[in-house]
Amino acid sequence: MTHARTARLVAEAAQRGGAVPSFNVITLEHAEAIVLGAEDAGAAVLLQLSQNAVRYHGGLVPIAAACRAVADAAAVPMAIHLDHIDDVALAEEVIARGPALGVSSIMIDASTLPYDENVARTRELGARARDAGLWVEAELGEVGGKDGAHAPGVRTDPSEAAAFVAATGVDGLAVAVGSSHAMTTRTADVDVDLVARLAAAVPVPLVLHGSSGVPDATIAAAVGAGIRKVNIGTALNVAYTRAVRAALADDPAMTDPRTYLRPARAAMAATVAELCRVVAG
Repeated sequence: MTHARTARLVAEAAQRGGAVPSFNVITLEHAEAIVLGAEDAGAAVLLQLSQNAVRYHGGLVPIAAACRAVADAAAVPMAIHLDHIDDVALAEEVIARGPALGVSSIMIDASTLPYDENVARTRELGARARDAGLWVEAELGEVGGKDGAHAPGVRTDPSEAAAFVAATGVDGLAVAVGSSHAMTTRTADVDVDLVARLAAAVPVPLVLHGSSGVPDATIAAAVGAGIRKVNIGTALNVAYTRAVRAALADDPAMTDPRTYLRPARAAMAATVAELCRVVAG
């Protein structure tokens, strides 16, 4: 199946009142596991590449090309998304080269800048990205570390969100509603009422970041309230690392990476399948 486009997958999710599961790719094992889990669940998903993952691989091309190859061979629709891009030079490279690599969306993340600067950067880069055929996500509020993102003061205000979308023309908006990045426990308390108020105020799909730390029932409630894209990363890394540690502990003399990466890939695939069923329904 030829890989899909983010705009289509998000629109189809919104039409059915669901959300697109969006999983972070770090290694090839991540991408392969996401395919296996999505196929098991029969779900369309996004393969997400963060700015840090691109840097880890020495640039955009190697990992984006690998994701495209994996997506092309998948039995379910898959799109490729560049996530949390705050480096202007990298954003410009994604706009220039991403579509040829199969990338169909980008998150321009200027959320740590003052509001007016966030608007200006998002509007300028977003217009260029849309001209290149990319679906554009941005962030308002700050989905940061655990201490900050759980404080009410950093959460997204509905009226400000409506003004931000009107000023920038973005296609999707990541909102701060109580989740946090890099959580290894599923204890985040998402403000589902705030999600509903944001969905009523904003005419574009809403995105929930930091979803690895959110309980299944809360993810489902947030999707019911209007979240249309659910980002997941740390949960895969927890499953991956736990499986690697267990394999190496069972056989300290093990040296062939395939021997311990195979169960790690399987563990991630199982996590993907479980979360697809929660998010996509």
